[in-house]
Amino acid sequence: MRVFKTKAFARFARKEGISNTKLSDAVLEIEMGLYEADLGGGLFKKRVARPGEGKSGGHRTAVAYREGMRSVFLHGFPKNNKGNLSDLELKELKKVAKSFLQFSDADMAKALNEGEIREVNYAEEKI
Repeated sequence: MRVFKTKAFARFARKEGISNTKLSDAVLEIEMGLYEADLGGGLFKKRVARPGEGKSGGHRTAVAYREGMRSVFLHGFPKNNKGNLSDLELKELKKVAKSFLQFSDADMAKALNEGEIREVNYAEEKI
């Protein structure tokens, strides 16, 4: 399993203090079936805790996920800013998730080289 984050998500994570370790933990939880919602099309909603706090008041993330293949963190927002994704956001994120999940390894390498995505050091140890 390889884990990535988009350039926009990387900015959000840096601003909010979300570490790569927290992202790696979130993917491990998704693999175990622990996520808030399967939004369809390989898109999952996953809570990520604020630094030093719990998940319930923390951040919400939209993650493109395909078992045994790859995960890409696409979008994030603090729960206190909005409750959920709009219908338009959901529609657009599903399109982006589908694209990333259909990319070949060469496409992903190109996106990495062009700085559109960044790889998260993923420890595949089960919680």
